[in-house]
Amino acid sequence: MKARRRLIRRATLADVQAILETVRDYARRELMLPLSYGDVVERLRDFLLLAEEPRGPVAGTVAVRATWDGLAELRSLAVAESSRGRGHGRALVAAAKAEAARLGARTLFTLSYIPDFFRKMGFSEVDRQSLPHKVWLDCVKCPKFPDCGETALACPVEPKDGRRHTVV
Repeated sequence: MKARRRLIRRATLADVQAILETVRDYARRELMLPLSYGDVVERLRDFLLLAEEPRGPVAGTVAVRATWDGLAELRSLAVAESSRGRGHGRALVAAAKAEAARLGARTLFTLSYIPDFFRKMGFSEVDRQSLPHKVWLDCVKCPKFPDCGETALACPVEPKDGRRHTVV
């Protein structure tokens, strides 16, 4: 069987429904918060998508948002059920790290119900209090606030010159 080539690209308006469908499965299982159509359109420039063929269906999604001086957040990492177990999550995290470097971030962080996955990807647990802008920007709007059970994790971003930065 011929191996499929992974293509990671920026999202377009034509991808909004595919992003919603991919994230919806994780939200149903309470592994991430749901997104509305408006949420996706408003944050569309943050999304990267993975497809197994140049014009193939969306197999996974991740968003990277600059949040503070030197800090970016990895959000909405989701792989379509039919595409799981193929390394797509790892590929999307690698793309998110590259995007954070492109943005000039020194640290990439995430909040996750599945911290072991991110630990395998080079993230370390951090104190949520080290991310106060995140707490006041998004978390206070969450129905699960203040005890959502997510773990805060972060990793240094490798800048284009190859020097590592320290984690928050």
